[in-house]
Formats: sequence, C-alpha cells, structure tokens
Amino acid sequence: MEPTGIIDFLQQNLSTFLSFTGFANATVGHYVMICIGLIFLYLGIKHNLEPMLLVPIGFGILIGNIPFFPGTQVGIYEEGSMLYFLHFGLLKGVYPPLIFLGLGAMIDFSVVISNPKLVLIGIAAQCGIFAAYIISLSFGFIAKDAGAIAIIGSADGPTSIFLASRLAPELMGAIAISAYSYMALVPVIQPPFMRMLTTPKERVIKMPPPRAVSQKEKIIFPIVGLLVTGLLIPPGLPLLGMLFFGNLLKECGVTKRLAATAGGTWTDILTILIGLTMGASTQANWFLTEKSLFIFGIGAVAFSVATVTGILFVKLMNLFLKEGNKINPLIGNAGVSALPDSARVSQFMGQRYDKSNHLLMHAMGPTVASTIGSAVVAGIMLGFLG
Repeated sequence: MEPTGIIDFLQQNLSTFLSFTGFANATVGHYVMICIGLIFLYLGIKHNLEPMLLVPIGFGILIGNIPFFPGTQVGIYEEGSMLYFLHFGLLKGVYPPLIFLGLGAMIDFSVVISNPKLVLIGIAAQCGIFAAYIISLSFGFIAKDAGAIAIIGSADGPTSIFLASRLAPELMGAIAISAYSYMALVPVIQPPFMRMLTTPKERVIKMPPPRAVSQKEKIIFPIVGLLVTGLLIPPGLPLLGMLFFGNLLKECGVTKRLAATAGGTWTDILTILIGLTMGASTQANWFLTEKSLFIFGIGAVAFSVATVTGILFVKLMNLFLKEGNKINPLIGNAGVSALPDSARVSQFMGQRYDKSNHLLMHAMGPTVASTIGSAVVAGIMLGFLG
C-alpha cells in the first residue's frame, strides 16, 4: 500500500473511532446529568447523606449519561443491552414488591399494635399524595400521570416505582429519582417545619413507653393485615402481600433463616439493582424534559404538605388527649414513609431539646403505618386509574 493510502486508511479508522467516543456524541444535557450524578455521589460519600441510596443512584446517573453511538446496544433504552434487561425489573414493577418483602422482614409493628392511634398520624400524612394529585391535574397532567406523580408525596420510593410502572412508565425516571431524592433529604427538609410548627413546651413532651406486645399478637397482625387490606384493596396485593409475608417470616419464629435473608442480603441486592438502573434511566435525551422539572417541583410541595399535615394532626389529637397521654408533635413528621429516616429525625430533634427524651420507638409507629398507608393508596389509585 502506498504511503498516502496508509495515511488515508489510518485517518479513516481514526475518524471512525472518534465518532464512537462519548465526546463525539455528547450533548449539553449529558454533561448536566453527569454533574447531577457527581452531586449525588458527593452528598452520599462526603456528607454521609443516605449513601445506600445516593451512591448507587449517583453512579447509575454517570453510567446512563456516558454518550454512545446509537445502535451499539449500550444504553438502558436500547433493546438487547445489559442495562435494558436490568431495567426490565424496574419498568415492569418487579423490584418494588421484592423490596417490600425485605422491608416486612425488618419492620417491627409492635408500636402500632400497642398504640393504634399512632396509625392515624400515618394516615393523615397521606394528604401529601392527594395534594400532589390535585396540583398535577392543575398543571395539565392526565389522570394516570397525576396519580403516578402523586405517590411521591408519601416519600416511599418502591411504591412510587410500582405505581409509575403501571400508570406512567414514560415518567418512571423522574418520579423514581424525585421520590428517592426526597427520601434522602429528609434530615434537611423536615427539621425547619418541625421547629416552625411546634412550641418549646410541645417539643419536650415525654410519651409513656409502649406496652409489651406478645408473640401471638405479632404473628396475628400480618395475617389479619393482609386479609383486611387485601380484601378491601386487591390492586395493592403485590406490595401489601409481600410486606406482610416478610413480617410473618420475621415474627413466626420458625423461619429465621428466611427472614434474615429477606431483610439482609436480599434487600441489599435489590437496593443495588434499583439504585443503579434508576440512575441509568436518567439518560439525558429521555430525562431532561419540562415534565421532569414539574415533577420535581410537585414532589417538593407534596413532601412538605405530608410533613406539615402529620405535625398538625398530632397537635389536633392532643386537644382530645388527657395530660400524660399526649403525643409529642415532633413525631408527626414520621407520618411520611421514609423508613426509618423520618423516625430518626424525630429522635434527633427530640433529644436536641431534651437529652432524656427518646422518641425513636414512638416515631416508628407512624412511619410503618404510613408504609402500609402508601401501599393502600397506590392500590386505590390503580383501582380507579389503572
């Protein structure tokens, strides 16, 4: 081959190689999303802000936004790619019920059983969902999309993914990222509302310790819970069935190995898969839309409404409770389903004003009740809109 022919050949190969690089296929949107992924990693690693969520999601955002030449079966939306098959569990709503199985194996319903009125706080906080639904409709979203967006108000990531997979798969990325982002930001968003809406006297209310709950009660609760919620809201069975099944594995005493697996390794693997695929689904050309920005804004309002409603509802309840049985309003924030982070915020805020005040166990009541409540609402939404 002549020297000029060799040079032309090398130039052609170099040109082909460059056309396949990420630099050649990048858009401004890709770099914006990469910066967002780096922020998620920074918050998770540097500030230890929900690293179990933000690190997989942040790295997934980086993976999903490395630009590539179309048709190379690399991207999460390209049929045949590895990410495409991993994303299937998210898109079809397979991962959330499996996560609920793990949650059930970790949750202790003792506080709810011993003090049922705490359930009312979790129910009241669901107002955030209905507020988001109304706002979404007012912004012009169709009913199905509004229903999928609304569940962000519960700050329950798996439920948000599950409902979006059934009602609005095209909005899955924005809804999931929004829900998990607000879950991670619980320690940042909720304390200002808690300070603003409570008085110094209310913040130091000490609640009586919950009564001891028998093993028989703990075994009966998930069985009765499944039958009642399942018969009332059959569309919620994939979530509620797995939640109560996981809890029965934990409480029955004869399936300790299964419970340990479900609440440990099982949940860890699913957390990695959900976080990574959810982050990767934010591919710039699919994710950066006007709708996504609206969803983030609506999610912030919904989460704030849920927090405020929970706190105010406790204050309302205290008007009818005798002295000595009053509830500390600082556990009202735990009415959102950000398990267990919102309960930890209640504990942190309570000890900030009284070192001897321990609110964690009490706050777990509204939180676990809200986990059930958000799944029930998701079932109702599916029944009406699915």
